[in-house]
Amino acid sequence: MVTNFDFLRNADKNLYEIISDAELLYRDEYYDQCISQTRKFAENVCKNTLGSLRTTEETFDQMLATLKDNSNGSAEEKEFIDDLYFLKKCGNESVHSSKVSKSGITALECLQRAFEIAINYSVYIKKAPKDNFDLHFDIDLLATGKKNRKLAKEYQKAKGKYSGEDDFNTKNSLKKSKQAKYKKPQQSEMKSSPKPPKISPYWYVVGFFSVVAIFLMLFLLIVK
Repeated sequence: MVTNFDFLRNADKNLYEIISDAELLYRDEYYDQCISQTRKFAENVCKNTLGSLRTTEETFDQMLATLKDNSNGSAEEKEFIDDLYFLKKCGNESVHSSKVSKSGITALECLQRAFEIAINYSVYIKKAPKDNFDLHFDIDLLATGKKNRKLAKEYQKAKGKYSGEDDFNTKNSLKKSKQAKYKKPQQSEMKSSPKPPKISPYWYVVGFFSVVAIFLMLFLLIVK
């Protein structure tokens, strides 16, 4: 069976089995059990990460407190510890709840956070290849147990990054290209020959009276 956590199999088989069971529980719609299983996963990750730093700590809370006290304050460690706290909190709520919540959304977020935890654990603690950072959580794989190769290719394509001026120029060229693609073609206008200017009715009247005046003058001259 293929899971989102296959990369963890060689790094830590026990953790892999715990979290792969959580995926199966989710797929079968046992959401509360899935959440509880991700909590179990997080507690074991915390215990393994502490290693020799663990002395009298027995509970998950105590181990998390020690792990936090010994962190170097980096963004990666903060995110790692925050994800562990999240899985602990959700797991406790799921275990102690008097009702079956069947919260699929919470279960999905727990699995996604467990995935990020597993990547950091595999690289920083188990010295797995840093290529693990390029992995992504496949929801189709979670739901069907089959890899979506098309989705993986699209993810890799979308993950490409640009820098500096190249980034600015590339984005602008893509924007212009997109605008050109969706720009409506302008309708061509037919050129017509210039129309003769229209004569105002006023000039017709003026012309008429001018002709009358000329004939009247001629008549008067003849009469004289």
